[in-house]
Amino acid sequence: MSHASDVQQLTRPDGRVAYTDTGEGPVVVLVPGMGDLRATYDTLAPLVAGAGYRVVVTDLRGHGDSDTDFRAYGDSVTAADLVALVEHLDAGPAVLVGSSMGGSAAVIAAADRPDLVSGVVLLAGFLREPMSPAMGAVMRGFYRILFARPWGGAVWAWYVRSMLSKGRPTPGLDARIALLRRTFGDPARLRAFRRLTVALDHREVEARLTDVRTPVLAVFGDTDPDFSDARAELAFARETLGADGIVLEQVGHYPHLQARDEVLAVLLPFLAATTREDDADA
Repeated sequence: MSHASDVQQLTRPDGRVAYTDTGEGPVVVLVPGMGDLRATYDTLAPLVAGAGYRVVVTDLRGHGDSDTDFRAYGDSVTAADLVALVEHLDAGPAVLVGSSMGGSAAVIAAADRPDLVSGVVLLAGFLREPMSPAMGAVMRGFYRILFARPWGGAVWAWYVRSMLSKGRPTPGLDARIALLRRTFGDPARLRAFRRLTVALDHREVEARLTDVRTPVLAVFGDTDPDFSDARAELAFARETLGADGIVLEQVGHYPHLQARDEVLAVLLPFLAATTREDDADA
């Protein structure tokens, strides 16, 4: 069955989560990270769909076209949204591809519902909390100020450009930054984003790693400021999840944007192998 890419809404207890649905074949769900939008996959998604997959791209709670009145944010509730989305699509199991905290949520979803998740792809995904509890508490207080009105959207856009996009040039970076500034110039969306930054704690995903039996592919960039040692993070993913993976040189926090073709070179074989296993099990 073929699906159009018009924005659709998944109703959750506290609001609606937006997603698009296009292509046909095994389901692949693309999940942005904190402070990012569905548009982060605008160049990757058509290529995955063209390779024979039904590609669903979701916004996070409070982001993009999703509602902004959710009461809870973070890895676990995002994982619950992904499970509900795959159930709603009624075409699973699905491969979940998550950027940053989207990858963390995908891992929790795989731990919760292995019947619905056939594979997980981490694009600079967090598998553990990089800060101590004390430092985390300090940073949460800092985030309340840093991402307040009227400067919060501009500060986040600056950080994406100057820090998270280090390394190779990012195609379309100016348009991406302009979109983020417009999006988080909206007080309701900035407020939701700030709530997420304060709530986010990747100890939630680390506690579930031993429950994951799903194949995992992990992609990191060696200039990503969120990881002091990208190769150590890949080694951790291998040790805890049995992940396959790669570290890309001169790539920051968005490998699917800075090194799209190299990401596709490892992503498409992983999708083929994972969905082939699903067909064999069926």
